[in-house]
Amino acid sequence: MKYITFCERDSARPRIGAISEECAIDLEIAAAGKWPAAFPSSLLELIQAGPDCWKRMRDLAAESLASKPTGATRALDSIRWCAPIPRSTKNIFCLGLNYMAHLKESSAARGREARIPQVPVFFTKSPTSVNGPFDPVPWDPQVTQQVDYEAELGVIIGAGGINIPRSEASRHIFGYTIINDVSARDVQFAHLQWFKGKSLDGFCPMGPAIVTADEFGDPQAKRISLRVNGEQRQNATTADMIFPVDTIIEWLSKGMTIEPGDIIATGTPEGVGLGRTPPEYLNDGDVVEAEVEGIGMLRNRIQAC
Repeated sequence: MKYITFCERDSARPRIGAISEECAIDLEIAAAGKWPAAFPSSLLELIQAGPDCWKRMRDLAAESLASKPTGATRALDSIRWCAPIPRSTKNIFCLGLNYMAHLKESSAARGREARIPQVPVFFTKSPTSVNGPFDPVPWDPQVTQQVDYEAELGVIIGAGGINIPRSEASRHIFGYTIINDVSARDVQFAHLQWFKGKSLDGFCPMGPAIVTADEFGDPQAKRISLRVNGEQRQNATTADMIFPVDTIIEWLSKGMTIEPGDIIATGTPEGVGLGRTPPEYLNDGDVVEAEVEGIGMLRNRIQAC
């Protein structure tokens, strides 16, 4: 199933939807008279409610997408799309240097030897960086002059745990989304760590949907790409990850509890602006399109403010 968070054009209240190629369904309206308890107020609340609630929602969504009930059906171009989880409960976990070719281009750009990491390289992005799948990315030229892009596969944790073995990792995944790990490279390098340069407001476009794990299939067999103003910049496959999704979850959960609704950005392939010769950073008005096979596309314009 593909779930979205959306708002009606005349309302700021986020709503849970399910989508097909033809339409979106407002699941709260579709559930009227059918839901046995309080309807989840958000996708995050749905995820945290556990497998029984997931199954009930999946059945409702499948039935509604097939029947397209009056009053609950929306044209895809009539709604305002929000990030599926507009405000995460904690920082977004991120992987650095998780594609070999990106590791090499990043090392070359900084005049360093490319060394394959022996364990996943983790950092985080602030919840305030989350942005909608089609909303502008705000850029303050007084803060950064080197805005970069990074298309990534996002993982949404469904079942929490600690010390999760790789063989059990898939059971802890609710679904997948797309993340553009927008980065202020000058801020990133000035601080000698990655958090600040990755966490500026609006620097984490996410969506357009969460595709449940059962529908998405193998996370290591998906095409991932990114375009700037229509020009292909990134084009790879998730099979190229140094640390695949199950290994990421195993390492992240060692000695540290991961929880339902946690978000993991799994790293970006080669082709970032930093790695080009000379580097090519984003400018006011540039349109960035990040795409992952089986999920959809983010489309965000850089907007100076």
